[in-house]
Amino acid sequence: MEKNDIEELRARVGCAAVLEHEGFAINRKGSTRRAIKFRRDDDVIIVIHDDRGWFDARSDAKGDVFALASYLHGIGFAEALAAVGDLVAFQPTKSAWERPLRQKETVTSITDRWSHRKRPWRASATWRYLHQCRALPWHVISAAIEADVLREGPYGSMWAKHVDEAGAVIGWEERGSDWRGFSTGGAKALFQFGMNNARRICVTEAAIDALSLAAIEETRSDTLYLSTGGGWSPLTALALETLASGEDAWLVAATDNDVQGEVFADRLRQMADSAHCNFSRLRPRCEDWNEELKLRRERGELPHTREAASRVKLSPA
Repeated sequence: MEKNDIEELRARVGCAAVLEHEGFAINRKGSTRRAIKFRRDDDVIIVIHDDRGWFDARSDAKGDVFALASYLHGIGFAEALAAVGDLVAFQPTKSAWERPLRQKETVTSITDRWSHRKRPWRASATWRYLHQCRALPWHVISAAIEADVLREGPYGSMWAKHVDEAGAVIGWEERGSDWRGFSTGGAKALFQFGMNNARRICVTEAAIDALSLAAIEETRSDTLYLSTGGGWSPLTALALETLASGEDAWLVAATDNDVQGEVFADRLRQMADSAHCNFSRLRPRCEDWNEELKLRRERGELPHTREAASRVKLSPA
């Protein structure tokens, strides 16, 4: 096959088509606009670069659509060309993540875009999303607002700040009822909530999970609750290494209770070994800490829900 034919085939068949044809399905909860998560049993493949690239969440395997066919079937390049060619007419399920319509931004820098957004307030759309949809108690939301790590996003969504080593905003996680993503042009490092000089460092995969774990643990004074934003960028690794090298540091892998969460936890374990700091694994009973928070609230296992239930029982008929 000529080089031009190979390039045309690469342009016509995306990684999503190969994965769906092999029985993978989109995991929308774990996907973002730039990284679509596909799952088949315990296998997890992340599709990136507008369907032109991929990587295995459990290993270092990655590449283009031909490398994906080779990886899944254990075949050579020539056979991969034939396998991909058979999918030219195959139409995968639409996997594009569309940003909600919004007014055109008049500011362009990350710092300006962040500063032009309001902090959430009691009864604001973002507050209702966090309190009603995500079950976060009001005192945790208030503490996060006071710490200046949250902003009102479009249509009641939440922006959760990621900062560099100097504490300056460099990007933010975006979460809403129908939207999840990361700031356009921003960089992932760490979302941080809690005591900056804390020795116990709990690492989650999403800002919502970091705040949920803080709510479950009643925001321990010895703990810094972190989120990687679902990624593992060089900035993220550098920031975690700096924290792990602190005196009496205790690195806690509080990542999701799934395959990807275990991969992240293993990376954190290796980092703790290199830094000679304490390490532990903290798993939610559910898939993530926000689901765990909702479950505990329903069962009345949280301090504020127990108090509310007690008042109901003691009130006169």
